[in-house]
Amino acid sequence: MHERGKFSSKVGFVLAAAGSAVGLGNIWRFPYLAANYGGMFLLTYLILVITFGFTVMLTEIAIGRKTGKSPIGAFASLNQKYRFIGWIAVAVVFIIFPYYSVIGGWVCKYLIVFLMGQNPSVEQSENFFNQYIAQPIEPMIWQILFVLATMGVVVRGVKKGIEAASRILMPLLVILTVAIAIYSVCLPGALEGVKYYLVPDLGKMNVNMILAAMGQMFYSMSLAMGIMITYGSYLRKEDDLEKSVGQIEIFDTGIAILAGFMVIPAVFAFGGKVNQGPGLMFVTLPQVFSSMPLGRVVGAAFFLLVLFAALTSSISIMEALVSTLCDQFRLSRKASSCVIAAWGILIGIAPSLGFGLWQNVKIMSMDILTFMDFITNSVLMPIGAFLTCVFVGYVIGVDTIEKEVELSSRFRRKKMYVGIVRYVAPVFILAILISSVLSAFGLLTL
Repeated sequence: MHERGKFSSKVGFVLAAAGSAVGLGNIWRFPYLAANYGGMFLLTYLILVITFGFTVMLTEIAIGRKTGKSPIGAFASLNQKYRFIGWIAVAVVFIIFPYYSVIGGWVCKYLIVFLMGQNPSVEQSENFFNQYIAQPIEPMIWQILFVLATMGVVVRGVKKGIEAASRILMPLLVILTVAIAIYSVCLPGALEGVKYYLVPDLGKMNVNMILAAMGQMFYSMSLAMGIMITYGSYLRKEDDLEKSVGQIEIFDTGIAILAGFMVIPAVFAFGGKVNQGPGLMFVTLPQVFSSMPLGRVVGAAFFLLVLFAALTSSISIMEALVSTLCDQFRLSRKASSCVIAAWGILIGIAPSLGFGLWQNVKIMSMDILTFMDFITNSVLMPIGAFLTCVFVGYVIGVDTIEKEVELSSRFRRKKMYVGIVRYVAPVFILAILISSVLSAFGLLTL
């Protein structure tokens, strides 16, 4: 029988879970939304993280620790009829892993480009990116290397692989983020960007902004993906659950805020436009780096930071899948890791070619990668989170989670937790689901 690993300490767990949460969403989606809505977005996001985000994350980690199982087994052991919620969570990471590794491969390529001093000029930046992702072979080579790097960590297990890697990567990620943010803020003309980023403008307060902040929080904190359930299953009973979740939130939100300081002041300083998605990271920022003093060095440091962030998230995504195969099919960790790596590489061919040979393949007017991102982040994740809240609030009862939390400490935010998981969260999650689907069909602008 497959023997489940354990994190050796609460610090190891917090760093690993924070590494999962700190990913590409922090670095390319958060700055775009913050630039779109300004300081009002930042304030709203912080409020949502310490209330809504805390509630959903605590729920998932508590379910994982209580059952000691990956998502499918965790829900089944609490109530066999609701096993399907675990399958939804696993479906999310099965779809995310291939296209996430494609983007991870792009990051590897850009890191090498800046290290070798081959970074494109301001005028060439957009063409350089478009021509690169249209190639049939090179992007897939970098994607394979990214998958193999992820597998190299996961195959070593919880303590020797995931925890050990997180203890190295997370501190380095924080140091690089702080350094680049300080450099960006000190650029001539950057203070206007800082002011816009930090000072709330009540005029930008609207329903769309709140829904955008909710969606970003969801995406950023690795919620409804089975990851926090999986990591929770490796957590020791004596570790303080509530405090651990708070520390993960601090790490994740801190990196997101610093990413805003990296991007927005620099773009303001050089008169650029903050685009959404890949355009921000692979077009706008390289243009900014090419315009600034020491741009090659800063660009290389930035893409090294992004690579660390992408790897820590990719490791957690793969671990959720590997853990599921180990639990459900009694495969060894090595065999499961190889199966998931092969899945990521083979299925990743489709989103990779979606910008070149298969660029005419559209699903709901979206390229393959964008559709995979939409179906996971905008549809399956909200559905899974909604069902999880209903499951806890009305099927097994919130006291099940309360008792698990109180095994290791007093539940300090119990009243807030109960109110949000039973009444507030389901309503807000449905709003996210509906607004995301309407937005995809062009009926709503977020």
